[in-house]
Amino acid sequence: MSEEWRVHETVHEEDAGIEASGETGQGGAGDRERVFAPLPPAHGRGFARTWWGQTWLKALEETALDNQQLRLGRRFARQGAVGAVSVRPGRITAVVLGSDRTPSRADVLLRELDEDEWDRLLEVIVEQAGHIAALLDRDMPPRLVEDAADVGLELLPGIGDLDPECSCGAWDHCPHTAALSYQMARLLDEDPFALLLLRGRGERELLEALQDRSTARAAARTTGQTGDTSAGDEESEGVDAAEAFALGMLLPPLPQQPSPVIETGRIAALESGTGGAPGLDTDALTFLASDAAATARRMLAAAVAPGHGARPLPHPLTVWEDAVRLAAARPGPEVTARLAEGCGRSRTELEVAVRAWELGGPDALTVLTEDWSPAPEVLQRACEQLERSFSQEEVGADLRTSGARWTVVGRDAQLRYGPDGRWWPYRRQRDSWWPAGGPERDPAAALAVALADDEEPGGQAG
Repeated sequence: MSEEWRVHETVHEEDAGIEASGETGQGGAGDRERVFAPLPPAHGRGFARTWWGQTWLKALEETALDNQQLRLGRRFARQGAVGAVSVRPGRITAVVLGSDRTPSRADVLLRELDEDEWDRLLEVIVEQAGHIAALLDRDMPPRLVEDAADVGLELLPGIGDLDPECSCGAWDHCPHTAALSYQMARLLDEDPFALLLLRGRGERELLEALQDRSTARAAARTTGQTGDTSAGDEESEGVDAAEAFALGMLLPPLPQQPSPVIETGRIAALESGTGGAPGLDTDALTFLASDAAATARRMLAAAVAPGHGARPLPHPLTVWEDAVRLAAARPGPEVTARLAEGCGRSRTELEVAVRAWELGGPDALTVLTEDWSPAPEVLQRACEQLERSFSQEEVGADLRTSGARWTVVGRDAQLRYGPDGRWWPYRRQRDSWWPAGGPERDPAAALAVALADDEEPGGQAG
């Protein structure tokens, strides 16, 4: 974890601020509070790159009644006016400096899940080894959120779920609580476990509960296969191999294997100062090796997950798609430039494609690069949905259609219809069309995002 995302363990609250000090125990109640050090100013970037961070900001922006307060809060967050952020079950807290540098304590509340809801959520997570592996990689897979919704749980906040409290006395979202919420989106980008803590469970507590359930499920399967054991027999212990792989960091380590190699040597070509490989880009090679290891881990976790054999194989990525995937991992300017050059694309084209990939992977990239003609009944239905939600005066101009792309004449806004039946909002920035948010089934919802007055390209709320 980088210095930017350094986490302290405890927080002491005062009327005017928050101080971080001390340590807490591992797991249990001591695992239910984290304090993230203040983040540097967010120059030249949006506040949410991931789809779950975007969903968090959407809940904020659709809840707040005063857009002027949101804009001022966004400015505070961008300038680095938000102090250390304390995350606890049901509440995030920080001290925010106002325009005159006066500190205010800001809190944003989100309902905790109760014990019954957590029981259902744990079952959802443990059911798929891929869910556990993704969380350990600090990723929030959309399938996990969808599976949770199937059992009646909403992990991410919706309209009205983010409840503000501030020492400035405002009853709605003020600039201080808005700034805290924008900063929280940056934290969620890097660590979705912060969202789960906000919903009521710390990371260690959550992973230990998953380990216990996996062990119990494995024991139950073993008993079912071998029949009931006698009273004097020792209970079968162990964990299924698929779950053991996904939960490997939690289980006791295996006995160390004897090895004839005392110390693993480094690859000679990567050693600094050697002349054995002139022209070798060690930074790029290191990045590719790390990416290959992470990809292999994800593929193996998916391969051992239940039902994997019945799922269709994903289509192989093209050279362009794979280059965008690699660039989305932020390998640094030199490697990014080489990726763009290798695909015959400009840096801006690659930036736009990375933004699309972060919002929807290959599907979003298809919408970005390809145009097609939807069926007439699809267009007619979309027109009716837009007419019910927007008047011509509200849009400000007519919609010009070209295949699957609908451009608002006179506004830097566009809708694109994807082959999967979802609408994607776009905004024109720096002479290019940038994805402005994730997909929506309702074209009116996508148009509302596209018409929003974003501050920068590629950032719905930045």
